[in-house]
Amino acid sequence: MDLENNRVMEEIEELSIRKRWHEIRDLLLLFEPADIAAILAELPEDRLPLVYRLLPKELAAEVFVEMDPEEQELLIQSFSDTELKEVLDELYVDDTVDLIEEMPASVVKRILRHTDPETRRSVNEILKYPEDSAGSIMTTEFVDLKRDMTVEDAIKRIRRTGVDKETINICYVTDPSRHLLGLVSIRTLLLADQDDVIEEIMETNVIAASTMEDREAVAQDLSKYDFLAMPIVDDEHRLVGIVTIDDAIDVIEEETTEDFEHMAGINPTDKPYLRAGVWETVKSRIPWLLLLMLSATFTGMVLSIFEDALAACYVLTLFIPMLMDTGGNSGNQSSVALIRSLSLGEVNFSDLPAVLWKEIRVAVTCGAVLAVCNFAKLMLIDRLLLQNSAITITVAAVICLALLCTVFCAKIVGCLMPMISDKLGLDPAVVAGPFITTIVDVLSLLIYFRFATWVLGI
Repeated sequence: MDLENNRVMEEIEELSIRKRWHEIRDLLLLFEPADIAAILAELPEDRLPLVYRLLPKELAAEVFVEMDPEEQELLIQSFSDTELKEVLDELYVDDTVDLIEEMPASVVKRILRHTDPETRRSVNEILKYPEDSAGSIMTTEFVDLKRDMTVEDAIKRIRRTGVDKETINICYVTDPSRHLLGLVSIRTLLLADQDDVIEEIMETNVIAASTMEDREAVAQDLSKYDFLAMPIVDDEHRLVGIVTIDDAIDVIEEETTEDFEHMAGINPTDKPYLRAGVWETVKSRIPWLLLLMLSATFTGMVLSIFEDALAACYVLTLFIPMLMDTGGNSGNQSSVALIRSLSLGEVNFSDLPAVLWKEIRVAVTCGAVLAVCNFAKLMLIDRLLLQNSAITITVAAVICLALLCTVFCAKIVGCLMPMISDKLGLDPAVVAGPFITTIVDVLSLLIYFRFATWVLGI
């Protein structure tokens, strides 16, 4: 796709020099809105508004939604009031909300000034919900039907109002007070007789989410049940909006990216990597680096305690990095698996005994395999091939026993920290990710030198 975008960019550049605007328009019409947005993002700032104006009105709105906030702001500043209103009229309410949340205050005022009163009211309604709630990502544009309607009446209503709705695949049945009673798919309506009553063909066992429910949980439910949309109700079970599958995918992508950033010790940012400035990137990384650097003080304290043991048997020093790295990797394997399972709802705190029992068996097996392989490596390569006489059978046994115990402890810590932090209401990725390595480093050194003092008598 990148190669295709580069080819299109070159062609657009050549056509624009020759002022062949209709050919540029015809070329862009061959692509999907997301691809057009990617192509336009590569244009110079002075050329972007000009090429964007070549797009048909409806397609232009779809492309606008796919653009990054920086390009959107640039276009809004170049729009006349009439052009801005045309774009806003084509946007769904949830897309307008997303736009407002990303724009500076001066641009927001201009956007709101050119939205109709009904849209402005819907936008304000959505904006009042917390950022991570289902209410913040829902759209109020859906098709609602009444239970006493016939299929013929329902189809007429869909034809009359559906053009402005984000989806018509699922229609929701409500009473006069907007309480959610059921749902009916467009497939069901098309296959039913025209005089059938909606109440007789609708599904009444409806899975819905509340406005204050966590948006990630709603996205996971959409994935779990293979829904195209999830109805959102208030405390009185009145239908106030829906969350569609495209918004759910965006949430899952954002939350997954955020988890990876937390586990890597980075404060999350909404900007793409290349668009984030150097100083902004430094600010997102330096707090965790400082914290982890200070926490590594404990590792230095352990080394100072066993300074005499290191002096008596210097060869032990050579294998400290191997033990610490293996322990950290083992702990991270378990923690990443558990963090992912917790986020998907595959496990919860009540599964802790089963999780522990599984990780114990995995830890013993992995530790034993690593210890045996490491013992063979020490005796065959370090002692025989490299002629390191300091590697005796006893020293090799100390290293391998320490390795076995380190892997065991690391995997237990790696599974316990996410489970406990989730139980306490903390983000497992934030709590577990950055600290597991430090904890395991300290444990590995303590185990290593305890075995050394006991077995070697130093």
